[in-house]
Amino acid sequence: MNTLLMSLILMTMTYQMPTLPYANNALEPVISQQTIDFHYGKHLQTYVNNLNSLVPGTEFEGKTVEEIVATAPDGAIFNNAGQVLNHTLYFLQFAHKPSKKEPTGKLAEAIKRDFGSFENFKKEMNAASVGLFGSGWGWLSVDKAGKLHITKEANGSNPLRAGLKPLLGFDVWEHSYYLDFQNRRADHINALWDIIDWDVVEQRM
Repeated sequence: MNTLLMSLILMTMTYQMPTLPYANNALEPVISQQTIDFHYGKHLQTYVNNLNSLVPGTEFEGKTVEEIVATAPDGAIFNNAGQVLNHTLYFLQFAHKPSKKEPTGKLAEAIKRDFGSFENFKKEMNAASVGLFGSGWGWLSVDKAGKLHITKEANGSNPLRAGLKPLLGFDVWEHSYYLDFQNRRADHINALWDIIDWDVVEQRM
């Protein structure tokens, strides 16, 4: 492929909605079809639409969402790119009937090494997600040396901002759980463990 053709392809890059690997009602009762319809179908679609309208003509044209999140200054482009990335990782990490209740292999070994046990990791992840003030995300991520980190990310931020690779994210914006759990954020976070597709999360290591 010649350079000109590649440039034209990059210049016309558009950001797409992720395809859900399950039906809109498949995650019930943890996440209802109504929440999927609003959270995925409306909130995420709006972030995707916004990003596609904001990027053309800027220095970020032709860049991946990950590149934008890692390098863009605070502002509208970063906010929408962050939420496109966050929600893509979020929605793709769930399954109707996960094949296992906790990770195995390299991720399991890293969790035991860095948190002592899977149960202790869950407690720390829950505490970070429940304790974040306002809107944002709780993330498990890994650094370049292979060490795991749990971080609180405000609003639409992502661990990529700090040079970390995101593995597992809990959305604690109220729109992610209010229809199903009202103001009971802790109950929502506890329920999410039942639908995590650990095969997907492990592949992100």
